Amino acid sequence: MNWKKLWLTVAIAALITAVVPAMAQTSSGAAPTQTGSIHGYVNDPTGAAITDGIISLIPEGSNSAKYTFKTDANGNYKGTGVAVGTYIVTLREPNTPKGQVIDQYNSVKIMGGQDTLQNFDLSRASYIKKLTPEQQKELAKVKAENAKILKQNAVIKNLNKDLEAARKDNADKNYAAADALMTRDTAAMPDAYLLWVELGKAQLGEKKFNDAITSLTKAISLNAASKKPNMEVAGIAGNALGEAYGDAGHFQKSDAAYIAASQADPKSAFMYYQNEAIVMNRNGQNDLTVKAADAAIAANPNEPIPYYLKGQALIQKATVDPKTQKIIAPPGCVGAYQKYLQLAPNGPFANDVKGVLQSLGQKIQSSVRNRH
Repeated sequence: MNWKKLWLTVAIAALITAVVPAMAQTSSGAAPTQTGSIHGYVNDPTGAAITDGIISLIPEGSNSAKYTFKTDANGNYKGTGVAVGTYIVTLREPNTPKGQVIDQYNSVKIMGGQDTLQNFDLSRASYIKKLTPEQQKELAKVKAENAKILKQNAVIKNLNKDLEAARKDNADKNYAAADALMTRDTAAMPDAYLLWVELGKAQLGEKKFNDAITSLTKAISLNAASKKPNMEVAGIAGNALGEAYGDAGHFQKSDAAYIAASQADPKSAFMYYQNEAIVMNRNGQNDLTVKAADAAIAANPNEPIPYYLKGQALIQKATVDPKTQKIIAPPGCVGAYQKYLQLAPNGPFANDVKGVLQSLGQKIQSSVRNRH
């Protein structure tokens, strides 16, 4: 047990009665050979199971235990093959002083072919009454703390259920439902950063960018302040924050959020930088698109989309030769497009890329490399 030992230990010898059990006799005068069994549940004064209890059966009139059984991980014990008779049943623990017990019951009868129930409930009023005033005060304190924990656990259980529902709503694009659920739950438990992450994602889906920024920033701050920050959550929240900032027009803050997400969760850096390139591309931020695409390529050079996004951003800076009227692509543009085709010759943007390259007078490289 983890809590302070509040129960009594009493000398067993002082409580043993000198009663000789009356054994039933057969017609021949021999004692019966039938046996019975005993079982029960053992709990401490707070109501928690005692998992290291030692149950002993002492025949009345004897000073030594004839049978000993132990409680299991749930506080239950079971004893079989017990000779018919009347016993003193005692409860001890491994550290109980020799010759003493925590609790006991006298005159417990074991009947042939029957299973006797004998619980040890140390939370019963008659047991608590025997505790010292200091022990009773400590017990009341422990019970109050346990009640508080149970209440918190019940709240957490409900919040976890809501969190699972909100994640499903967000995945199904039912953003308003997730928003309503997480708004309620963050009010109930404002320090739970996972709730703020899901709320921010819902608000982002609703295009409530400023609200999403507030929620996701809070999630990141709470996570960072926790005893053991979850870096994967930091990455997920930072990724969503980057999108919220980007679509709200705060591009430098968006870039910083994506960088922070990638640093927090390096294994997902490619995905975060690719997401940044997509966000910057749709918001017409060509320089930041190229920057993010290059970061994604550095994280994983074998994925095609960043090359396409880089080419798309660079082609916006193409010029026209006034003499030949030919389109001149900026450095890196053609290479990015060619690499896209090399990695995804039949990709969703392959025809667009081929059209651009042809307009630039470039020969399309048709070599295909196996991707694993």
